[in-house]
Amino acid sequence: MAKRKQYPLRIDSEVWAGIERWAADDLRSVNAQVEFILRRALKDAGRLKPSGAENPEQTGGEGDDETPAE
Repeated sequence: MAKRKQYPLRIDSEVWAGIERWAADDLRSVNAQVEFILRRALKDAGRLKPSGAENPEQTGGEGDDETPAE
């Protein structure tokens, strides 16, 4: 498993509250939700290498972009 970087983050309280609600709705921790949001933004911007995700399921859960196999 890849080493995880710790980073102190200062964030607006309204943004934090929104992330907490979103995380609760998706049954994720706030930390996992922040990583999910960042990964999605990086992917959408074309800035995340395809091999960059060690384990895409690690931070995934309900509401992922994954399309189930038929």
